[in-house]
Amino acid sequence: MIKPHGSDTLNPLYVEDDAARAALLAEAETLPSLLLNSAAAANAVMLAGGYFNPLTGYMNKADALSVAKDMKTADGLFWPVPIVNLSQATDVQTGKLALRDPNVEGNPILAVMDVQAIETVSDDELKAMAEEIFGTLDGDHPGVSTFLSLGNTLLSGPIQVLNFSYFAADFPDTFRTAVQIRNEIAERGWNKVVAFQTRNPMHRAHEELCRMAQERLGADGIVIHMLLGKLKKGDIPADVRDNCIRTMVDQYFPPNTVMITGYGFDMLYAGPREAVLHAVFRQNMGANYLIVGRDHAGVGDYYGAFDAQTIFQDKVPAGALEIEIFEADHTAYSKKLDKVVMMREAPDHSKEDFVLLSGTKVREMLGKGMAPPPEFSRPEVAKVLMDYYQSIQ
Repeated sequence: MIKPHGSDTLNPLYVEDDAARAALLAEAETLPSLLLNSAAAANAVMLAGGYFNPLTGYMNKADALSVAKDMKTADGLFWPVPIVNLSQATDVQTGKLALRDPNVEGNPILAVMDVQAIETVSDDELKAMAEEIFGTLDGDHPGVSTFLSLGNTLLSGPIQVLNFSYFAADFPDTFRTAVQIRNEIAERGWNKVVAFQTRNPMHRAHEELCRMAQERLGADGIVIHMLLGKLKKGDIPADVRDNCIRTMVDQYFPPNTVMITGYGFDMLYAGPREAVLHAVFRQNMGANYLIVGRDHAGVGDYYGAFDAQTIFQDKVPAGALEIEIFEADHTAYSKKLDKVVMMREAPDHSKEDFVLLSGTKVREMLGKGMAPPPEFSRPEVAKVLMDYYQSIQ
């Protein structure tokens, strides 16, 4: 199986041993505590599951600035996005600190941190990082507005994580750590694996894209890996997406060809930089390939259609990652060929030869109880989405 990023073995930061975890939790109850923001809590969950291997905790200011500017830590580890614990707190001390979960009722202890440094990040430094990560400082960009609101106090140091926040409880059939996914890949006997990232329900184009990638790469299986954390307003909730994806896979994929999984992270909407982060943690979970399509991890018109592909050629040093990218074009149903194709592979087609619907148009149809054409969305998936849209009206 493909090696994790930056080390020979995966080193998740979840305290696996029950007795050790209970002892650490008891100790944590006696420690000073900090209520995390959702971004820092999501970073802890990803560290816990081994997705952010080989990091041992939150980055310090030197590493965060270096990663934002040059995509590597101060000591040279390739990394695309700062993994930080930014806070508005001003009274934290170095030493052991209990980190409390903002997303679970009662704010239980999520992790214990050994705070090694407490540094102030100026507004100018925060903006410089945001511009590098997101490619813009536009306050309407959901990632920028979130990042700039986290706070100016940066706490760094190793962490030990005691649970997986709300993800394991709310999504027991779907949430998986990188460790669990690696183990299941091995149990299934898969040697070559392709990963598909999604924060949306999967329509016919996504379904066929997975099938194309599997066939062209000779992969044994596909890991559909959906984001389960916080999204921007208007995005479809995780339980609805999960239902859509399971409905599609059950009906239209052969047995033992697809794993449906999810991960506990908040969407950054950072386009190209987030695509590279996706590649890092898909390598850590055991995937050999990541499908990167049109406007991967994008939002609005902030990124070019294929910036998330070209960053791997222009900014990712040779040998920095072992995972490879399957570059996908916009996919759509061809009326001429009676199947879904990548549009660049149908040069004799005009726009009218494809079934193309905007997201806005599809949402309008679903809200009115109208199914999109079967060339766009499987009827069974459309039914799940119609029920959802009508329930919120």
